[in-house]
Amino acid sequence: MGILFEDDNFALFRDGFLRTIELSAISGALALLLGVLLAAFRVSPVPVLRGFGTVWVNAFRNTPLTLLFFAVTFALPRLGVHLPSFTLAVIALTAYTGSFVCEVLRAGINTVPIGQAEAARSLGLTFGQTLTSVVLPQAARSVVAPMGSVFIALPRNSAVAGAFSVTELFSTQATWTDRGYPIFAIFFWIALGYLLISTVITQLFRFLENRLAVAR
Repeated sequence: MGILFEDDNFALFRDGFLRTIELSAISGALALLLGVLLAAFRVSPVPVLRGFGTVWVNAFRNTPLTLLFFAVTFALPRLGVHLPSFTLAVIALTAYTGSFVCEVLRAGINTVPIGQAEAARSLGLTFGQTLTSVVLPQAARSVVAPMGSVFIALPRNSAVAGAFSVTELFSTQATWTDRGYPIFAIFFWIALGYLLISTVITQLFRFLENRLAVAR
């Protein structure tokens, strides 16, 4: 259990822990933006946009994350796109997580009474104005809890990046294993790192849920 107090193990753990937070934060922010855009496409009156949103969500939600990492890591360079491993990991996590954000948000949009949108249109608001000013604010309040589940899973999903040359929390286990440390100690510290990140995200979304509940 004293694994972190030997040699440079603490620095290794710290760097992996912070890298996981960085990877999750950047991917989460981009996935939120992508998910909102895709949700707008899914409910758009334009057939082409609806079709694009549907194809994107169905494709990425049903593709194993490891396969998606494999695609961006090895397929993009063959197309002449050469990016750092960290950037490729962000792309894979954003595309994957964004599809789940979209579906959660779309479910929230469906809970908003259709009369709200009709009233907005009768006042002369465009589709975009109706969506951003009337529908999305109400939808967001109703999906805080399920959205939290999506973002709680994100740091754990980021562990896949360790197999694709990205140094993050889970990848530290390979170094510790090579150094001969007990598997239980390795499991304990890595699990504790993910638990800390998940706890912070859980508390954040619990705060948002309580705050938005008062605002209704």
